Amino acid sequence: MARVAALAIASMLLLGSATAQTSPRDPNFGRGERVSGESFATRSPVLGARGAAATAHPLATQTAIDILRAGGTAMDAAIAANAMLGLVEPTGNGIGGDIFVIVWDPNVRRLYGYNGSGRSPRGLSYNEMRREARRRGNADAVPRFGAASVSVPGTVDGWFALHERFGRMPMAELLTPTIRYAREGAPIPQTIAMYWNNNRRRLEREFAEGRLQEIDNARRTYWCNAAGAGEVIPQTSSPRVPNETWRNCFDRLLPDGHSLFSNPDLANTLELIGREGRDAYYRGPIARTIDSYMRRIGGWLRYEDLASHEGEWIDPICAPYRNVEVCELPPNSQGVVALQTLRILEGFNLREMGFLSADSLHTQIEATRLAFADRARFYADPAFTRFDVRRLLTDEYTAERRAMISNDRAMPPPPHAELRIDGDTTYLTTADSDGMMVSLIQSNYRGMGSGLVPDGLGFMLQNRGEAFALERGHPNQYMPGRRPFHTIIPAFALRDGEPWLAFGVMGGDMQPQGHVQIIVNLVDYDLDLQAAGDAARYRFFGGAEPTGEEPDGVGFVAMENGVPPEVRAELERRGHRIRPADGSFGGYQAIMRNENGVYEAATEMRKDGSAGGY
Repeated sequence: MARVAALAIASMLLLGSATAQTSPRDPNFGRGERVSGESFATRSPVLGARGAAATAHPLATQTAIDILRAGGTAMDAAIAANAMLGLVEPTGNGIGGDIFVIVWDPNVRRLYGYNGSGRSPRGLSYNEMRREARRRGNADAVPRFGAASVSVPGTVDGWFALHERFGRMPMAELLTPTIRYAREGAPIPQTIAMYWNNNRRRLEREFAEGRLQEIDNARRTYWCNAAGAGEVIPQTSSPRVPNETWRNCFDRLLPDGHSLFSNPDLANTLELIGREGRDAYYRGPIARTIDSYMRRIGGWLRYEDLASHEGEWIDPICAPYRNVEVCELPPNSQGVVALQTLRILEGFNLREMGFLSADSLHTQIEATRLAFADRARFYADPAFTRFDVRRLLTDEYTAERRAMISNDRAMPPPPHAELRIDGDTTYLTTADSDGMMVSLIQSNYRGMGSGLVPDGLGFMLQNRGEAFALERGHPNQYMPGRRPFHTIIPAFALRDGEPWLAFGVMGGDMQPQGHVQIIVNLVDYDLDLQAAGDAARYRFFGGAEPTGEEPDGVGFVAMENGVPPEVRAELERRGHRIRPADGSFGGYQAIMRNENGVYEAATEMRKDGSAGGY
């Protein structure tokens, strides 16, 4: 381990950072609004002849580069970076969440996909879920927070499955950098700190209004913890710590973008996982602790749910777009939305329409709306729906959908296909000297997750179950032992059959829209890898949802300031409801292998990420 520990102090000059420069006191802080629509980049792509990494935090990128330089594979680097992000970006991910991955294996020259999503508790029936939803204030939706929203976390199982096939260094060695920083304190930059504080306020409100069963563990782990802090509030289930003590602690120790954060409980958990392997989480002490905690607070997740969990190797689905082939994972994720949108757009000359023009944006938005209408109907756990989404990508069906787009008017809410059915996130990418490229996305879903931190484990359980529908007969209807619809999607693209691009744009419904915008910027408008991510973005919302919501008219389109005012006005004239930027435009990371065989890496200017190469 000494080799990685020594590399951990490597110069940050290897890394290109895109950390926000505004003050947290600025009312626009974190909104990600662009001041120009020109195709400029905040900086150049980072080059790496032997390897590269791009993540949402400089320390995670540095960790990945250290692992690569120590002889690890791209998968080793991805796992190590993911572990670090669980410590320094718990607002988006952690070992209480799920994971999806696409890997280019240079040894056999093919793509592998991995679905690491967990299932709902087998002891929570549909009727009990409806009763719980009613108790929490909305009988038509799974509660956003609390125990009813928790499904089995699939990340740790995914790490070990991926490591067994593609790893080289011992798992314990990959987790050591995170363990050390969890004990000694890790830097939390401003944008992550802002999201962190927003999540604290949201979860405190949920608890105060009776929609969250327990919150002291989250307070102790995430909001009252800093390296070198003088006050330590012990881990106890009773008696409860007075609210005034918590408030004093929040004021002094909540990460603020200028401090270090420590999580010794997480360090202990990762040490146990590194020492005893996957079973420590799913069949050993961690599973027992989660079971005991859930029983104590009146939750439903049980040891048996964890012990029976198993991720799934799957084949990515690929579709052509101009001179590239874009690849996504099938449902229960939403990746095919990006492919369907691109298939529709291929019939239009976006290059001739012009970058950020009204014609180009109108066409992209309409294609997105059509794909989202099908997403709401057909995307669910394939073990229960048995619907082949490739049917949405056929030439015949694509032509039908494309014909619905008018150049001068936004269409009414589009219907989904009439086809029969039978039955807050982090993205990172790594590449190594052998040619392996990894596209990995991992999430706790909304915000930091459910709000529930099992006793002494140092991580929050996900609230992915919120993505189920409660409508009877819906393909994504909640049922025990079922995987919910998933928003998180890694992406990959090939050029002439060769690996070209590992990329992702994290952030809920923004993800497939972001994938489309990146590909269009690269392929249709010839932007470089960094400029393709820096370009002003749009985000459609308000359409039908896989959770059962009906569309709100034509929906809404949020746009960053970089879209010229005259273009916004023309889109409104065509019937689009335009809203100002609200900061929800995702988080981009990418690695491209260029024509010279050199890696180029890019990161998201709207967040705290960095790209590195060597």
